[in-house]
Amino acid sequence: MLGVGLGGFVDGILLHQILQWHHMLSSTNTDNIGVRYYPVDTVPGLRMNTLWDGLFHAFTWLAVLIGLGLLYSRVLHSRGRVWRSRKLWGWILVGWGVFNLVEGVIDHHLLGIHHVRTGPYQTWWDLGFLLLGALLVLGGWLLQRGGDPVELCDEGGRTPAAPTS
Repeated sequence: MLGVGLGGFVDGILLHQILQWHHMLSSTNTDNIGVRYYPVDTVPGLRMNTLWDGLFHAFTWLAVLIGLGLLYSRVLHSRGRVWRSRKLWGWILVGWGVFNLVEGVIDHHLLGIHHVRTGPYQTWWDLGFLLLGALLVLGGWLLQRGGDPVELCDEGGRTPAAPTS
């Protein structure tokens, strides 16, 4: 969940706001489901796209909040070891990749409501987004696979002593 939310924030902040390559409804003039077109070069169109971008950011914020809540509920001790864990960061990358794959397939290909970058090479940009998602899933899986489990409690339920360095 944490990776899904963080990946969504990267998408929304970088592609929607900083680069302004697309918004949630910026390709509805060529979509596959018949959504009304909201051009980003008009005030009403930009207002509607900004609204949907905001709803998208609300979703990603909730995903991060849920992810942090799930992480916190499992980690009452040894937080430092968890934050340094390859397992945690590997699974965050997997979540980010899953976000890219799901969002890319649904919004870019099935619904067609926006593309990574509209124009003559938009299919290549969309496929690159999917490739990035697949690489994040693979890299994250390999990273977490190489990590040691973080033991938070010993068999008696007590927190083990912190390793000395």
